[in-house]
Amino acid sequence: MSRILVVEDESAIAELISINLRHAGFEVTLAANAEQAQLEVDRVLPDLVVLDWMLPGQSGIGLARAWRGATRTRELPIIMLTARAEEADKVSGLDAGADDYLTKPFSTNELLARIRAVLRRKAPEALDSAVDVGGLVLDPGTRRVSREGVEVKLGPTEFRLLHFFMTHPERVHSRSQLLDRVWGDHVFIEERTVDVHVKRLREALEKVNCQRMIETVRGAGYRLTQQSSSALSA
Repeated sequence: MSRILVVEDESAIAELISINLRHAGFEVTLAANAEQAQLEVDRVLPDLVVLDWMLPGQSGIGLARAWRGATRTRELPIIMLTARAEEADKVSGLDAGADDYLTKPFSTNELLARIRAVLRRKAPEALDSAVDVGGLVLDPGTRRVSREGVEVKLGPTEFRLLHFFMTHPERVHSRSQLLDRVWGDHVFIEERTVDVHVKRLREALEKVNCQRMIETVRGAGYRLTQQSSSALSA
């Protein structure tokens, strides 16, 4: 379930957004100002932030700039939702680091569509759509992994790890990056734990001859190749 942080000081609007997001299957956290928003981000990094511009104290623009300037939050997806509708405002919002900009009054259906669009671009592992890489199919909705009708049994951690790999194919991920994105950056465990779960994942994928899709990049980390398993075994 994707975690959405809604930063909005008008309680009626915040509640409207929260109800619609929860009905759409998202987990929602609310913050009424920049200080609360920063505390929530420090606690658990969300999958996406819906951010108002005009907040008590620090503005949403200032908060977006701060997040874009920090290593931990540099890639955090942000949608600005604000009453400021001038072209110059939109330019300022996007230049500050927002991935999208929506003005009030707004349609909740449009907001949901924009959230899904940004997640597809920046955090595809946060969505529930099925993924197919090299004939290996993972369906987050049913929690099933299969190839040519043969199901692969995975534990919860191995499932999340494979989901992340499959939604970011060919990219090399360090152990620390995998810990942050798969386990959550609020969980403190040793990096070698990743190696244990990668080994378990490969062992499970042997059943469908896909174990070699998970490659070790010496000195860097791991990646999933998009090559078909038949090509890998040739």
